[in-house]
Amino acid sequence: MSDPIISPKELKSILDSGAKLLLLDVRQPEEVQAASLPGATNIPMGEVPYRMDELDKGASIVVYCHHGMRSQQIVQLLTMRGFTDVRNLTGGINAWSVEVDAKTPRYDYDGRRIRVIG
Repeated sequence: MSDPIISPKELKSILDSGAKLLLLDVRQPEEVQAASLPGATNIPMGEVPYRMDELDKGASIVVYCHHGMRSQQIVQLLTMRGFTDVRNLTGGINAWSVEVDAKTPRYDYDGRRIRVIG
């Protein structure tokens, strides 16, 4: 298994190379509407245990959320369930916006409302 974390800049490099990669977004649908990475598959964190059969155990998977905490838990879950190449995007989509693509909106989310902050 590879290192279980990946930085936004490392992910950008891999995506730019054209390597096959599954981006798994574990945020809520309203968060995805605020900001997302192109081509990502959205399965909210609470649904992942019931929908793992939708994922290829042999695929290279990068899991992300808003700041990297929910996705870290999902990386651990998937690894325990036999997925062999799963990494967490450190800092989540927020870090992606700060470090790679400032056009990706930054936001606050309190579980009910999204407030775009940049």
